[in-house]
Amino acid sequence: MNEAACAQNTSIASHPMVSPKHVCVIGAGVSGLATAKAFSTRGHRVTIVERSADLGGVWEPARSYPDVQTQSPKDLYRYTDRAMPDAYPEWPTGPQVHAYLADYAKSFGLDRMLRLDTAVAGMARRTDGKPGWTLALSGKDGAITNEDFDFVAVCTGQFNEPRELHCRGEGSFLDQGGQILHSSKYGDPMLAKGRRVVVLGGSKSATDIAVNAVKSGAREVTIVMREPVWRIPYFIGGLVNFKRILYIRAQEEMFPGWGIGTMSRLAYRLAAPLIWANWRGLESLLKAQLKLNKCKMVPKERIEDGVNCSVPIATPGFYPMVADGRIKAVFGSFDHCEADTIVMSGGERIGADVAVLAIGYKLGVPFLPDAYRQKLLDADGQYRLYRLIANPDLPDLGFVGFNSSFCTVLCADLAANWLVRYADGQLENQPTAQQMRDNIEMMLHFKRVERPAAGVYGGLCVAPYHYRHFDELMADIGAKTQKRGGPAGHFLPPDADDYARFLASAPEYRAAG
Repeated sequence: MNEAACAQNTSIASHPMVSPKHVCVIGAGVSGLATAKAFSTRGHRVTIVERSADLGGVWEPARSYPDVQTQSPKDLYRYTDRAMPDAYPEWPTGPQVHAYLADYAKSFGLDRMLRLDTAVAGMARRTDGKPGWTLALSGKDGAITNEDFDFVAVCTGQFNEPRELHCRGEGSFLDQGGQILHSSKYGDPMLAKGRRVVVLGGSKSATDIAVNAVKSGAREVTIVMREPVWRIPYFIGGLVNFKRILYIRAQEEMFPGWGIGTMSRLAYRLAAPLIWANWRGLESLLKAQLKLNKCKMVPKERIEDGVNCSVPIATPGFYPMVADGRIKAVFGSFDHCEADTIVMSGGERIGADVAVLAIGYKLGVPFLPDAYRQKLLDADGQYRLYRLIANPDLPDLGFVGFNSSFCTVLCADLAANWLVRYADGQLENQPTAQQMRDNIEMMLHFKRVERPAAGVYGGLCVAPYHYRHFDELMADIGAKTQKRGGPAGHFLPPDADDYARFLASAPEYRAAG
């Protein structure tokens, strides 16, 4: 552990006005481990419940498809207090990320707090007059026990419950020996060998699986997506790591943010021609590098209009395989099945033996009672979360990992450090309930009206405003320093070691009142 991380290890024992809590962390993925670490470091008693048989969330081996790797470079996909091993490649594989998380859990004793094969069947406010929640926990044998907690951190994230898709004639396809499975169940590449594989979806997991199917000896591979989307290669122009272009303040500042004043809006108007030229230049570069015209996959949308958490990385080999016909790209969606054929919405017929649904996951907190879920979610699916972490009308409850981004681990780490201080009433800028509600309304207006692209994933996407989000969290925590490098710092991607130092510069917990 580095010195900055050690400086964070200030336990509640030295701050008697902060009462230790029994905290339940739901989920043992990236976010759950960060949250358990943050709360246990501050002296709280933590129980982590995980419905799967292993930790890791999306990186659990049973959920990982072949050839899966991070979209973010390893120096962005890490906790503030633990770097990934030097031996790891720039973009670690699924097994490497899982090993990193398992080592992190063991190093900080989080594995001893972990209860695997334990699902949350429901929750309700405690009836004994104390703050907190009663959770109905279901074990592997199906038996349900009720347990009381002073605080609950929901860390199930956005990749928890696979989406389902059913279409007319599906039964006949299955009766003919066809297989339909979610991308999270594509665990054996031999599944594709000698067979006709159709992948539905435009995400990186979809293109990863299509490329893997070709490499695994599939007879035919077809990818079906609604329309072409911009994808970013690991190295733009074959030379520059994309983090040095898309993960920097200078690029982020080309997008008007929330709550800006008249002068800032005027500045954006004056800079509009330069900003426009920047994006057109990037589009031209991507068209040439990825041969989008040859592949007939030039997106209709301007690249800047769709920059959010849904922008995928270009799987190496995908575009060359489309260009030479090893992968056939079809635009539309599944309409129905006829025996061993999938018929598209546009009428095109595709022979298939295996259909892989790379259609993502359902957002939601199904175990939260309806009355509370209505306080959390608006009718249009937008989440009412201050800083994407807490809701003033949901006491003793927080959410980590819902602030989705390209820097997932760092985002979760900073959110967890914010949440423990919020739960203890120890933020330097501890908001009132009304301040939180006002901010939530302002952010919802921004996502619905000013930048709809920010409303994807229930409005829980941080991109492209990583630095803005981190700055707000650090200011709330009271970090004395939260920026670096002067003007040159505008052209540097986030650095986890820097944020460890920023956290260490925050005030120690002080006596309440």
